[in-house]
Amino acid sequence: MPSWKEKASQLKSEVYAVFLACRDPRVPWHAKALMALVIGYAVTPIDLIPDFIPVLGQLDDLIIVPAGISVVLRMIPKEIMEECRQKAKTEPMDSRMKYAVAAIIVLIWIVAIYLVLRFVWPFVF
Repeated sequence: MPSWKEKASQLKSEVYAVFLACRDPRVPWHAKALMALVIGYAVTPIDLIPDFIPVLGQLDDLIIVPAGISVVLRMIPKEIMEECRQKAKTEPMDSRMKYAVAAIIVLIWIVAIYLVLRFVWPFVF
């Protein structure tokens, strides 16, 4: 039975492989669009069921995100996904890419905070 570190490493590799696949021009546009929606849902603070609702709030994240990734994996041709998995194992993620992803996530949070302060705050106080 693999350890948690091995599973985390496999998950990191698989996520990077899906990212590489979505950058491949042979992948259909609808798979790329769905992946963007899944990633957007995973990183934004807005959920279908708010997280403060016990159990259900976290359960929607545990169901929607993996289900979306599963659908995207079915939409990507198997040969392209295998190529990308091999690339993900042999080529490490570029450090510039890590900073770009971090910057995008920070930007999303800044925009979300701005929107809350701009539109919700005046009604609360």
